[in-house]
Amino acid sequence: MNLNQLRVFQAVADAGSVTRAARQLRVSQPAVSKQLKELELALGAALFDRVARGIELTQVGELALRHSRRIFAEEQSLEAELAALLGVASGRLSVGASTTIGNYLVPAVFGQFRRLHPGVELELEIANTEVIQNMVLDNRVDIGLTEGFVSSSALLVSVFSEDEMVMVTAPGDPLLGRAPIEWKDLAEVALICREQGSGTRAVIEAALDERGVQLRPSMSLGSNEAIKQAVASGLGVSMMSRLAVRAELDSGRLTEVRLRGEPIRRSLHAVRRDGRHATPALGAFLALLSEPRGRRLRAHYAI
Repeated sequence: MNLNQLRVFQAVADAGSVTRAARQLRVSQPAVSKQLKELELALGAALFDRVARGIELTQVGELALRHSRRIFAEEQSLEAELAALLGVASGRLSVGASTTIGNYLVPAVFGQFRRLHPGVELELEIANTEVIQNMVLDNRVDIGLTEGFVSSSALLVSVFSEDEMVMVTAPGDPLLGRAPIEWKDLAEVALICREQGSGTRAVIEAALDERGVQLRPSMSLGSNEAIKQAVASGLGVSMMSRLAVRAELDSGRLTEVRLRGEPIRRSLHAVRRDGRHATPALGAFLALLSEPRGRRLRAHYAI
């Protein structure tokens, strides 16, 4: 048994298909089948059963997958610590970030990383949370930074910061005279939201659901900037990340509406494909996200 066999096995388990796993690993299907058979021979038991809808893990397969995930998590932890200890002279790092994080937080984090590792080439892709998670799963980016809920067991997730959601409106909105307003009153206002698939929208939907309020957006827009323009024009109110509206609140272009009760806070996640080899550049980036200096930087921009 070796790490490559475990890596292939884990890819098949996550993909639910030998064909899909081979495509993701960029190897032939017979090569994947060969690695699986050799691992099964080494363990003395079958890892998958064939069923009508494809394959599913046997009891031995489930046990092997749990241990495999732990093994590769330790491997990635070692690589991150070594990169931080030895330094990174060169390389390339591709980061996918959900819209809010990519536009308002990543530039500061990239600046800090560049000062520490000037030889590393940085690339950034910005999309909503759902798209970024798929990019990580398809190995199109090395790491994803998202604020939404993580939906795949094939992703390793760590919390790297926290954000707060605030309700904003145009200055002079009569709603401000009723503040602090009750959560149930949100059912009566023109609420402008992000599109389906957005991490911000998912967090808001969950928070309203917990408080017994059904989300009925008057408008769904695909970017934070479009929402801020609509709110400033008096078309409605919106629940947005404090990251996204910091400048507008400071300038008075938008005004915060106080809500009764505890504010909505959400975790910001770093997500990686489970079992993927971490490069020295990625290890150094993970180290920056977790170290005190990085936490202070993120706290300054996030809340």
